[in-house]
Amino acid sequence: METITRVRPRALVRASGGPRYTVALAVDALGTGLLRPFLLLYGVTVLGLSAPVTGTAMTVGIVAGLVCMPAVGRWLDRGARSTVVAASMLVRVVGVALLLAAPPGHVGLFATAALFLGIGNQAWPAAHAALVATVAHGRERDTALAAARALRNAALGVGALLATACLAGGTGGLRALAAVTALAYLAASALAWSVHVHADPAQATRAEDRTGAPAPHMLTLLAANVVYVFCLNVPEVALPLVLVTQLHASPMWSAAVFVANTVLVVTLQVPVTVLMSRFSRRTVLAFSGVVLAVSYLGFLAATSLGHGWAVPAIAAVSVVCTIGEIVYAGSATALVTALTPAPVLGRALARFQLSTGFGLAVSPAIITALAPHGPAALWGTLTGATLASAAAVAKEKNPAT
Repeated sequence: METITRVRPRALVRASGGPRYTVALAVDALGTGLLRPFLLLYGVTVLGLSAPVTGTAMTVGIVAGLVCMPAVGRWLDRGARSTVVAASMLVRVVGVALLLAAPPGHVGLFATAALFLGIGNQAWPAAHAALVATVAHGRERDTALAAARALRNAALGVGALLATACLAGGTGGLRALAAVTALAYLAASALAWSVHVHADPAQATRAEDRTGAPAPHMLTLLAANVVYVFCLNVPEVALPLVLVTQLHASPMWSAAVFVANTVLVVTLQVPVTVLMSRFSRRTVLAFSGVVLAVSYLGFLAATSLGHGWAVPAIAAVSVVCTIGEIVYAGSATALVTALTPAPVLGRALARFQLSTGFGLAVSPAIITALAPHGPAALWGTLTGATLASAAAVAKEKNPAT
């Protein structure tokens, strides 16, 4: 088993793609934090669309972005790395430009903008993971992926805070945010492209002769990932739903949980990933499912407390859920890259992102459908499904992981 005892900042930056690429990641995430939380508000406030129409257009954009993932995977397997990352950023420039060009009431342009933003948002994780896997290997690669996630969460948070401060400007403020976002994506795209990282052309040529069909163990991992990824929407969807609509708590509690989640991910993602490196990636991923299941049971127990105790208890349990999320995020993509031969890595990462995107797309609908039937229906179902997924991951054996 491999163990990382120290993380040298320079080595970590190099393993993450180099200084320019690290800056590109930060600028890209800052732009996303500026606009993504307020895209719905942009459609309703600036373009005058109804909330259902705006939400439907955004959902269609996410789904269409997922449909493009097989093509992204094939592009990566032809050897492209930094070019695909840059393209995922550049396509979002087009999306924001369409937002700015859309006149009030124009649903078509808003939907097209959401489509381009969805393509960029879905393509980026697979492209980024493939680039890191090309310049770093083993546990150094795992740590670099974790560091990028921490950096991205920090920049997303800063972007969201800046955007919140600018909302006082009303419609003009939202348009200004969109313009700044487009500039951020453009700058990030140029920086990412300038890194010029490509895979071995010989490997890329051999990949053309492969079908790239996923192995049985990969199918198990993809199915489990759909359930695991529900944890990402617990602080954003499930807890606000329970705290505000069922326990009638102040929205400040939901905001506090979200902020705590972000801070913990930023500060603990790398240290926890390094700590877990003494165990196999598969064991760590299965363990993360157990931690998440324990947190779901904790939410179930917390809701049974009296009104004065339920809300702070849920906030406390959310820390356990975030730890499970951190362990999951630090091992899932790392396991995919460790399981997959280099010539078909792009397609494997694209499939993994497809399962992640699908889980993120369906989880709000499932969570909101279960919640009205009581805490046992919501948290009990999530517990059972997550434990089953963790058991499936643990059952698959592969000495390399």
